Amino acid sequence: MPDYLDHRKRLRERFLEGGRSALQDYEQLELLLTFAVPRVDVKPIAKALIKRFGGINGVLDASRKDLESVKGLGTNSAALIRLVKDLFVVYTQGRTAARDVLSSPDAVLQFARVSLGGASHESFMVIYLNTKNHVIAHEIINEGTIDHAVVYPRRVVESALTHHAAALILVHNHPSGDTTPSQEDKHLTRSIEQAAKTLGIRVLDHIIVGRSSHFSFHENGLI
Repeated sequence: MPDYLDHRKRLRERFLEGGRSALQDYEQLELLLTFAVPRVDVKPIAKALIKRFGGINGVLDASRKDLESVKGLGTNSAALIRLVKDLFVVYTQGRTAARDVLSSPDAVLQFARVSLGGASHESFMVIYLNTKNHVIAHEIINEGTIDHAVVYPRRVVESALTHHAAALILVHNHPSGDTTPSQEDKHLTRSIEQAAKTLGIRVLDHIIVGRSSHFSFHENGLI
């Protein structure tokens, strides 16, 4: 029996007994890969992924093309990694939807970071809320280049009416990692606020996310 098979068994047992904290980052990824790669020692692949993308977050944020460019990683493994990320987005969305977002701002921030924080291109998302400040739905309004996404206030308001929203939270990412709002960001926020206000719809916050930081218009007194 190859040595790596016994190693896989020990990894599973350590995880089942001690959870995530019982494994190092590369070992967590290694254990995940064992479900997609049956007859290969996946430790070198896991370490290569961590090195290439700078950690677990970077691996989960990587595109299918970038994942498959790592030696030893095929379509099945890339699909599994992307699935884990997408399931986590669904999980955080569910936790956010079940709460009053005004009493749980951390849940909204976590959802924003998971959804857009690691994206390689700028995207603009709107979270729609009902009168009790519970999440109705969310959608990506626009995706752009690495540093620019064109958003029209009219489209945001029309989508809010379609969802029968009473309030909105705006979210977009800065792929550069610098989450300081630009003058364009501030102007767009004011324009959406004004357009929404005429229809009795509140804009509760505009959150800018990066890989490791965020900026909240509400926290900084801009909304």
